[in-house]
Parts: sequence; structure tokens; C-alpha cells
Amino acid sequence: MASTHQPLLNTPNKTTSACKILFFTVSGFALLISAAFLLPNLTKNINLKGQSTPSFLCRTAFNPRACQGFVSEVVSDGVAPRDATIVLQKFLINQVHHLNGALFNTRKLKNQLNGQNNEHGALADCVELIDLSIDLVFDSIKALRNETSTSHADAQAWLSAVLDNHVTCFDGLNSFGRNSLGAVLEDLISRARASLAMLAAVSEPEKEMVQSLRGKLPSWITAVDRKLLQSRANAIDADLVVAKDGSGNYKTVAEAIAAAPDKSKKRYVIYVKKGTYKENVEVGKNKKNLMIIGDGMDSTIITGDLNVVDGSTTFKSATLAAVGEGFMLQDIRIQNTAGPEKHQAVALRVGADKSVINRCRIDAYQDTLYAHSLRQFYRDSYITGTVDFIFGNAAVVFQKCKLVARKPMKSQKNMVTAQGRTDPNQNTGTSIQDCEIRASEDLEPVKSSFPTYLGRPWKEYSRTVVMQSYIGDHIDPVGWSEWSGDFALKTLYYGEYMNKGPGAGTSKRVKWAGYHVITNAAEAAKFTVKELIQGVEWLGSTGVAYTEGL
Repeated sequence: MASTHQPLLNTPNKTTSACKILFFTVSGFALLISAAFLLPNLTKNINLKGQSTPSFLCRTAFNPRACQGFVSEVVSDGVAPRDATIVLQKFLINQVHHLNGALFNTRKLKNQLNGQNNEHGALADCVELIDLSIDLVFDSIKALRNETSTSHADAQAWLSAVLDNHVTCFDGLNSFGRNSLGAVLEDLISRARASLAMLAAVSEPEKEMVQSLRGKLPSWITAVDRKLLQSRANAIDADLVVAKDGSGNYKTVAEAIAAAPDKSKKRYVIYVKKGTYKENVEVGKNKKNLMIIGDGMDSTIITGDLNVVDGSTTFKSATLAAVGEGFMLQDIRIQNTAGPEKHQAVALRVGADKSVINRCRIDAYQDTLYAHSLRQFYRDSYITGTVDFIFGNAAVVFQKCKLVARKPMKSQKNMVTAQGRTDPNQNTGTSIQDCEIRASEDLEPVKSSFPTYLGRPWKEYSRTVVMQSYIGDHIDPVGWSEWSGDFALKTLYYGEYMNKGPGAGTSKRVKWAGYHVITNAAEAAKFTVKELIQGVEWLGSTGVAYTEGL
């Protein structure tokens, strides 16, 4: 994460071979043809009457004028509300076309640099992120077409992640990349914002886009997964075993992940035996429903030391990165040992929808846990760090976790969270429920010299709630810190509800417009497993213990 705030936009309005060119052109055409088959009726003229489509679909937009311009690209007249979902789907198909063009241009620029420019790594990140976004938009089109009970919540999560991906790409570029791709990325960001506003317009107004959990697991955890999460490794029949001594199928975690099936419909388990594995591991988008389980957070350790000072991007510095849907991690320690002087050095990055991290330890200093995007659940885990050590823009709930601030470098301040919500229509936020926020052994004796805060707003609509948790006396009485001046202080949402401990008092907390001492249980419930991450729909199947509500 950037060490200083850099506005995304100044204002809200805002040699490749012939074979390769042919490949990307044909690929893009094939994707658009696929979208046309998904929505065969959208190629026909729609008889649009009544309420004005642009004003109706863009009434909650970050930039209504830009949104209305995008809507006008796919419709020319007004549309009744019953037609609005079809118009949104048509807009998303058009969005795929723009994403394919951006992917082609970004990949071309990256290949031209061929590693000769320090921008090469950031461009590689952008290629991955745009590719992920194409899949998420297609998934959203299918969800809206099928109209299940979870269609709109799913599409909201996926389209929120599309915006996250574009912002991550933009933030990672320096002047060279922004000069080359800035206009393209700003257009993608504006279109992603517009899609979120349109979805909000066609969703039932009484349904809160950001929902919470009431003491239970998210509902998308299946019964089979629930049993796995309640078990230890010796009680699980793993599909593959990793062991440094050669007693398993593979000696490295990366090799086992590569051998796992792509797009698995059922849970696939990799057991990593006791030991320290020095490697950087990625669980790609095609490695779905993958579970990695170890012998305990103090026994099975995956370690790395990539960092920004030595040339990595923040995004790629993660020791373990997972984007495959349904990812589960249990009884393992993930650490980045680069040290505080190396600044951004991620231990774990998660951008996998409906992911579960259970009984794990995540250790680093600055930017320890990158909860990048989509729906995530952390239970009974131990997370350490210094500056912004839990950051990103996922819809994420932490339950019964220990969040431990370490001793930072001289003159640094500790920030437990730095939430990165960039649009008011995103269903994202960080919820810390029934956790312990404490100082580490090395920070405890010098805590008066290193202020520690619950969080600061990385982006304009930052949203974090701490509830029913223990807060230690290392937390500054004001509770929260600014990012830069008055940036985001009116648009953020920070809340505290029924906390305890010597640092839980709210009488001296910040007086910002966006800060709330929550006294209404109904308001607090919006940030529980049930509502924030629609946990009732998926956590129940995983077996991990969870609290559904308050």
C-alpha cells in the first residue's frame, strides 16, 4: 500500500508480432460473441418508454453525469424500471469490450518494456487484474440473467472487486505507466463506478448492500467444508501431501498447487506437513475450492521476504496470494520476514471470493494482510504488524482473532487497519467482531513512544467497525488517525459497538462526521457475518465455527 495518499483522479469527472495481434483480436471477439449468446435478446431493439433510463439508473452514482453518458451508449430513450436490469446487462457486455481493449494495450506495453523499466512489475499486476475483471463482469452478467435469490448480492461483490482491481492497477503505476495508460484506466474506473450505481438502482431498496453476521458462519460455507474446518490435519483424507523430507507427493507447496485440478467443483485438500517452506505461493483464478491445511500455526510455516524497497510491487510481495474462489487456509503460519525497514511487505494477499482463513498466524510489519477484494472470513487467527497491517477493500469479517501491534521503526505510528473503499455503492468494509486488539511483547514496554490507532482511511469511503472486542491500552484515546489532513473524514464510516478493555472508552474519540459510537443493535448488525459477507449463504458448508450475528 502506498505510504502516502495519492488521489486516484483529480476530480470525480474524471513491437508486437502480427500473430500476437491476431490472437488478442480474435480472443476479444470470441469473448464478445460469448456475451451475446449469454443474452440473445439484447441484440434486439428494446422498446423503452416511461422513466428516463440515465437518471433512473444513475441516481446514486459517484459521478451521475458520467454514468448517464455511459447509459446513453446502450440506450437512446427512457426505460421503465422493469427494463432496467436488461439495460445493465447490456452495459456490462459493452464493458467487456473496453476491458479487452485495455488488456491488449497493457500487455503490449509490458512486452515492449521486457523488464527494462521499473514499471514492468506494475504492468504485470495490471494484466492480471484486468484479466480477473473480465471474468467477474461475465459472472455478473450470468448472475443477473439467472435471477436467483443471491444474484444481486453476488453481482455487487463481483462488480465491487472490478473497481478494486482497476484502482489497484492505477495506484501501482508511476508517471510512465500513467502517461501511457492513465486515460484508459480512468475510463475503466468510471465505467466500474457506473455499473455499481446501475446495480443499486435495480436492486430492492430495502435490502442493505452491505450486510453482517450474527455469531454464525457465512451461509456459503457448506456442511462438508464445515466438517473440514472443525478437524485437524490427521483427521482429514488429503488429496495431496507436501513434505520437505520427501514423504509426501511433493516437496513444495507451489508444486502441489500446480498439480491440483483446475476449476474443481468439489473441495480439494492439500496437506502441508510440519516444516518451514521458503517460497512464494500463488493460488490462481482457476484453482477453485482449494484448501491448504497444515499441522498448526506454530508447526507449518510458509515464509518469504519480497518487499517494495528491493523492487517488488506491494501486490506481488505476498508470501501467499490467493484469488481462486472458495479458497480455504487452516492451521498454517504465513510470514514475510523482510522487516520494518523494507516498508510494504505483504505476508498474505486474498482476492478469492468466499474465502476462509481459520486458525492461522499471519506475521509481517507494514501491510501484513492484504484483504484485497471480495468476501472473506477470518476465525481464530493471529495477525501481527505495524503500519496499516490489515488493509484492502474486501467485505471481510474477523471473529475471535488476535490483532497484535508490533514495535515499529522510530517515529512510525501503528495502524491496525487501512480500509480502501472507493465508491459509496461498493458492498465492502472491515468488521472486527469478538476479537482482541493487543500490543506485542516488544511493543508493550515502549507503547507510550509509538502511538497505535484502530485505523485510518486509505480511500475516500473507508469503512471499518470494531464491535464486541477487547481493546488494549496501547490504542490512543482518540482511536482513529487521519490519512492526510481532512481527507475522507466526512465520507468514511468508522464505528465502535460494545467493546471492552482499557482502550475501549469513547469519550476522547475523534469528532469526525464519519465516526460513530454505535448504540443501536440493528446498526451494528449490518457488519456481522450474516449481512456484511452474506455468510448464511456460504459459510455453513465449510465447518468453521462462526457467529452469525451479534
